[in-house]
Amino acid sequence: MAAYTEYHPRWYRRRVSTWWWMGKWSYLKFILRELTSLAVTYSVVIVLWLLCSLTQGAGSYAAFLDQMKSPLMVVLNLIAFLFVLYHTITWFNLAPTAMAVRVGGKRVPGLLITLPNYLMWVVVSAVIVWLLIGRS
Repeated sequence: MAAYTEYHPRWYRRRVSTWWWMGKWSYLKFILRELTSLAVTYSVVIVLWLLCSLTQGAGSYAAFLDQMKSPLMVVLNLIAFLFVLYHTITWFNLAPTAMAVRVGGKRVPGLLITLPNYLMWVVVSAVIVWLLIGRS
């Protein structure tokens, strides 16, 4: 039988500052990338709020548009847009790491995975701009 003792030595654990991520640029980029998920969530909530106001009629939609015109909402939406833009760019740049595509036993170069993402982003953005502006 193993001997039981009530004493258990404490292992040495070096204290880590709350601001550890400020020490290196790569850490800061990592934390910013993680924080961008809050901006994505905010954007989804705004879109759901828009859809809800559309289903409730013209008055509700007009009130939503008035709310979006306030300086606070304009600034919040601009900040959220920049964070979502950063989120998208870092996501596309991480795609070759997340998807190890092999053809004929060889790994496809990262550029061949990243480039189609950016191209589709440009195409979809152009179609949206055409739908919103070009048809008016």
